Amino acid sequence: MNINVLRRQDWQGNTPGCWQNSPRQSQIQIMHKPLVQAIIAGVQKGGTTSLFRYLQNHPQLQPPLQKELHFFDDESVDWKRPNYQILHSAFGPVNEKRKAFEATPIYIFWPPALPRIKSYNPEMKLLFLFRDPIERAWSNWKMEISRGRETLPFTLAIREGRKRLQNIHELDRPWRLFSYVERGFFSGQVKKALELFPRDQLLFLRSNDLKNDHRGTLRAITDFLQIDPLPDVAARFDHRTRPVNYRLSAADVEFLRATYRPDVLEFAKLTDLSVSDWPTVNSSITIPN
Repeated sequence: MNINVLRRQDWQGNTPGCWQNSPRQSQIQIMHKPLVQAIIAGVQKGGTTSLFRYLQNHPQLQPPLQKELHFFDDESVDWKRPNYQILHSAFGPVNEKRKAFEATPIYIFWPPALPRIKSYNPEMKLLFLFRDPIERAWSNWKMEISRGRETLPFTLAIREGRKRLQNIHELDRPWRLFSYVERGFFSGQVKKALELFPRDQLLFLRSNDLKNDHRGTLRAITDFLQIDPLPDVAARFDHRTRPVNYRLSAADVEFLRATYRPDVLEFAKLTDLSVSDWPTVNSSITIPN
């Protein structure tokens, strides 16, 4: 594989806007052969960190220098002439015998991200981990509270707080921060992925299965990626959100259940995934605070 890897300092961080061309590279017309062959592309707060940690030490996979490259959702990139070598530089020295992969869970939600991925590599394999949307929204809100980027209580954030996205362009920053409810409408996101990529390039998974049957789930993933099975590894589930002093109310759960239920049922049909153990459709299951 003939890849000109940029100096590591040309890549600056893991948030949108961190990709900067060196003066020399900015003058070059980039002709690329795709390096990245697989992406964990969703969903946020769905267990993607755990999955990334499982896979990063596989001898046939090459992870980036850190998770969440945010290349394909970076609106500072010139997408008319994207410099993919900047993406490649995030992987360090290239090993041709290993398949490069990355994990940025916003890609399934960010409108232009999947089309950009297809333009980069039409044969890309995409993995998606889905979680009950009520649990996902609750975890997402707690993360933003703990980071100091949210001030509204959950009960307002999922109701009046959604007005913060009205009359705001879908690529503007509020959509990254306050889309607790919007990110949970999975069926439309899945439909878009199915429109762009062949079904055999997409793997739909449940975070519950990664947590409760990690061996079986990891075997399905390695089969999908056409690599050797992972050795028997201990279960892990990485929690990156600090506890908050707030209780999830029954009223909020019922509100979100009514909001999400039709979409969840459509999602189940599209993906053939079971949702019977999701609180959105099974009211006997409680959501931990």
